Amino acid sequence: MKSYEVAVLPGDGIGVEVTAVALDMLKTLGPKIDRHFNTVIHPAGAQHYLDSGDALPASTLDACKKADAILFGAMGLPHVRGADGTEIIPQLDLRFALDLYAGVRPIRTWPGLPVPLSSPRAAEIDMVLVRENTEGLFYSRGRGYVEGTGSEAAAFDQMKITHAGTSRICDFALKLARSRKSLGKKGHVTSVDKANVFASMAFWRQVFEERAEAFKDITIEHAYVDAMALNLVMKPWQYDVLVTENMFGDILSDLIAALVGGMGMAPSADIGDQYAVFQPSHGTAPDIAGQGIANPSAMFLSAAMMLEWLSLRHQDPILLKGARMIEQALEKAFQEGDVLPYDFGGRSDTAAVARAVMARL
Repeated sequence: MKSYEVAVLPGDGIGVEVTAVALDMLKTLGPKIDRHFNTVIHPAGAQHYLDSGDALPASTLDACKKADAILFGAMGLPHVRGADGTEIIPQLDLRFALDLYAGVRPIRTWPGLPVPLSSPRAAEIDMVLVRENTEGLFYSRGRGYVEGTGSEAAAFDQMKITHAGTSRICDFALKLARSRKSLGKKGHVTSVDKANVFASMAFWRQVFEERAEAFKDITIEHAYVDAMALNLVMKPWQYDVLVTENMFGDILSDLIAALVGGMGMAPSADIGDQYAVFQPSHGTAPDIAGQGIANPSAMFLSAAMMLEWLSLRHQDPILLKGARMIEQALEKAFQEGDVLPYDFGGRSDTAAVARAVMARL
């Protein structure tokens, strides 16, 4: 039986809870597709920082580099902060250390789950937000500074947009749109910027147009981020692939998750040329941690994304089959009315959702 090494970083809060059932799900799935997932848990996170003074140990980072893929729960606790007042969030350290430049955030509606939009066209929502992960305003993490004191004080953070960084994320988004088009989807990329105000964003737009020249089969458009926030609420079904700067992507990815009911259905991947991390987009949710009521769906879907990526990387189509099995099992669980998670107004706890999905594998 072919085996894959998976470094597992459960992290903090509900990250630990959803990771545990995701590992059970992979253990259930493996024999059904004749594959073994050797999952090894490694320490990292805000609590580990409190306990040891190290949020991302060198041994954990080394294990991540050696593994075939990295499955990540959630990290960070609001009360655990560094000297500059910002949270201890080692997922960003991991992102930069492994050069995971493409943040991939797919969102679609799920039959059987309620959505906040009243339009019947909300059932058509099916898009992917591609977020540049290593530059933009997040480049300033750890580099920001404050000048002056009292009423004269001012804080500064710098945005960085490079030709190389923008080119590779635009290429990633355009290739993704081409792949989706081959599956019958729109084959359309919307570049989101603020080119009417910032030189960095005008530069982003210029690079995007340059890269799009090599993708004549893909339709493209530009949108200012403020107008995009409006349109994503008014008519989200018209979008296919969005590509954005880091901060804009951070904000809009939460917005599109809300369109289909919330972060409990929002998986994600942070992908580079060599490594990839797969994690639910939700945070650690300290307010419900330890109660066993977190929705594990986003974690299951992140695991499915991991299998899809491994399938392409290792030319192993059986893994793609496994990814589709997870998605279909989750969809059937909702469609057949077996479970409704707490974040959708139901009473199905973490274990109940997990059981329903594994029963349908």
